[in-house]
Amino acid sequence: MPLPDSLPTLKDASPFLDWSFWLDRPLKIVLIIVIAVVLNYIVRRVIRRTTEHIAAGEAAALSKERRKSDKAGRRWLVQESPIAVARRTQRAQTVGSVLRSVTTIVITAVVLLTVLSQIGINMGPILASAGIVGVALGFGAQALVKDYLSGIFLVAEDQFGIGDYVDLGEAAGTVEAVGLRITQVRDVDGTLWHVRNGEILRVGNFSQGWARAVLDVPVPYDSDVDEVSNMILASARKLQKDPQWSHEILDDPEIWGVQDLSGESMTIRLVFRTTPLQQWAVARAMRARLKVDLDAAGVRIPLVQQTVIRAANPAGFTTDHADPQPDPEAEAAGPTEPSGPQRS
Repeated sequence: MPLPDSLPTLKDASPFLDWSFWLDRPLKIVLIIVIAVVLNYIVRRVIRRTTEHIAAGEAAALSKERRKSDKAGRRWLVQESPIAVARRTQRAQTVGSVLRSVTTIVITAVVLLTVLSQIGINMGPILASAGIVGVALGFGAQALVKDYLSGIFLVAEDQFGIGDYVDLGEAAGTVEAVGLRITQVRDVDGTLWHVRNGEILRVGNFSQGWARAVLDVPVPYDSDVDEVSNMILASARKLQKDPQWSHEILDDPEIWGVQDLSGESMTIRLVFRTTPLQQWAVARAMRARLKVDLDAAGVRIPLVQQTVIRAANPAGFTTDHADPQPDPEAEAAGPTEPSGPQRS
C-alpha cells in the first residue's frame, strides 16, 4: 500500500536532525568563537613575551656597569640602582597588561556582535542603545577615564617612576607607587599624598639623567675678576678630587662669569654637573670648602649696607624706610633647593 504524500517525514518533524542546519549558522558561530579564542591567545602571548623580553633585556643591560668618559678622557663606572631597574620593569609590565586587556575587550566585543548578527538579531537598535549608554557613562565617568588614560601615558612615557623625587604641583616628594589611576608621593614630612593621574598637569623630575649644582658667590666689588674666579675654580677642583665627592661630580666645574653687580659686591657663578639628587649635597660641601679657602686668601663676603630713607606721611610724621638689599648669605646659597631628599 503506497504511503500518502501528506505523511510528515523525519526531516520535517525535527529540523535539528538535518545536517544542512548544523552546517549553516551553528557551525559559523562555533568557528567564530574558536577563531576569536585562538586569536586572543596568540595576541596576548605575543604581548606578554614581548614585554617580558623588554623588561628582562632592560634589567640586564641596566644592572651591568657601564663606562662613561668625560672631556678630559677619564673614565668611571656608572651603575643603575635596583630601584631604577625595578621601575623600568614595572613600566614594561604595566604597558603589557594594558595592551592585553584592551585586546581581550576588543576581540570579545567583535565576536559578540558577529554572533548576534548570525543568530538573526537586528544590531541597529542595540548599537544605538549602546551608543547612548556609552555617552551617558562617558559623561558620568569622564574623570575616571581621564585618570586611567593619563596613567597609561605617564607609565608608557616614563615621566617618573618608583624612587624618583618629583614635583607634581600640589605635592612634591619621593614616588612610592605608580598606578593607572593614582600615584603615591611621600613628602619630606612623611605625609603620603595620593595624587590622581588626571590632575597632574606638569611633572618636575629631579631624578632623571643628571643634575646641576649652581652656586652664586658674592665677592668684594673691587676684586680682580680673573683672580677671584681662578681661586673659586681651584677650590672647586679640590672638591672634585675628594674621594667622597668624585663619584657624584660628573664633569669639571665651570665658572660662568659675573652673574650680578651691585654697589658693594659682584657675584661669580660656579656650576657642577652631578648625579641626580646630589646637587644639593655637592653645593653644601662646596660652600664649606669655599669658606675655608676664601678665609685663607683673605677674601671676605661683602657686608651689605642699608640706606634709610626718611619720608613724611600724610599725617606729617616721618617714617623710616630701609632700602632692601640682597642677603649675602642668600646669594652665596645659590638657587633655592626643595625640601626633598638630603642624601650625602
